Amino acid sequence: MRTALKFTAALLVIAVAGFFIFAPGYVESTRNAVVPHDPYPVSDAARALHDDMIVGDWHADSLLWNRDITERGDRGQVDVPRLIEGGVAIQIFTAVTKSPAGQNYDENSADAFDNITPLAIGQLWPVRTWTSILERALYQAEKLHKAAAKDPEHLTIIKSLADLEAHLAARAAGSTAVGGILGIEGAHPLEGDIANLDKIEAAGHRIIGLQHFFDNALGGSLHGEGNLGLTDFGRAVVAEIEARGMVLDLAHSSPQVARDVLAMTDMPVIVSHSGIHGFCPVKRNFPDDLMREIAATGGVIGMGYWAEVACNDITPSGIAKMIKAGIDTVGADHVSLGSDFDGSVETAFDTSELPALTSAMLDAGISEADIRKIAGENMLRVLRARLK
Repeated sequence: MRTALKFTAALLVIAVAGFFIFAPGYVESTRNAVVPHDPYPVSDAARALHDDMIVGDWHADSLLWNRDITERGDRGQVDVPRLIEGGVAIQIFTAVTKSPAGQNYDENSADAFDNITPLAIGQLWPVRTWTSILERALYQAEKLHKAAAKDPEHLTIIKSLADLEAHLAARAAGSTAVGGILGIEGAHPLEGDIANLDKIEAAGHRIIGLQHFFDNALGGSLHGEGNLGLTDFGRAVVAEIEARGMVLDLAHSSPQVARDVLAMTDMPVIVSHSGIHGFCPVKRNFPDDLMREIAATGGVIGMGYWAEVACNDITPSGIAKMIKAGIDTVGADHVSLGSDFDGSVETAFDTSELPALTSAMLDAGISEADIRKIAGENMLRVLRARLK
């Protein structure tokens, strides 16, 4: 009997260990897949252009997953080696802290079971993150800081305008380092207390999304239970974001929240990862008139690379067509790249293959000057306007 009990206990230990070792990686590999494909064509002209411009991406959720981003991975869509291979100069790394079970684009309850809790436990995040949304945002920031400390030659963290200009000067001098900027996807990590913005800011977060897939204390989500606007708390947070030199992100906010923000501020705002409604008429993409109002602030719309915003053609040529539609809708000065890489989306290319997107944009008839704007110049304009 004792032998049987010991054997059973040993099997249980092995099973638990196997879960923690293999399950998180399996989950990510199924959530952040890259569609198998032959190499995409990259013309000589596209390669030369790509190598000569600043490339930036407004949104990747890579810090959510249990990978060392300083090492080239065999799953997911973003890590530092692949960013360098893709010629990316600036990558926004966004902290995901809560996600409702049954998540969908139409309607979610803020009281739904949270999928990030078992993910945090399964990936053996610090215990403090298991029950605190704020601590999840702080921990993901810590992960990026540790990665930069491990590989400072290839990854630097940008927290200020001076950091940005120093990074760009280093790139101009021949560095291939990636500049990482931290953000939060939804401001629920504030946990209803504006004083927590001090902790978020101190951790390095500079891109602040107001909502994710559910209504929160700041206001309504695009995917919430009604087109709710900003709350008084939300208005206070928006004012603080403006005063502190942060970038406000309206991705996943309700149209009413977006309009409320536009009515109370003159700062350039962004939609970090989205599509163009006139090109792909789905709820996830704001109406074109609202996108034009956002562009009028001097802000930008980040074009995503996944099926729901691009109406299923997620090849480089398909994304280039959406980008061209974005130029027609809001103007070339207001279109950027916002992949949503590693955000539980399937894509047809990873970040190492971005030269193929440049080539596809040239093939779509987009001018070199406009491609430079879309790839990074528009991002730099917003960052220079907002960072202190």
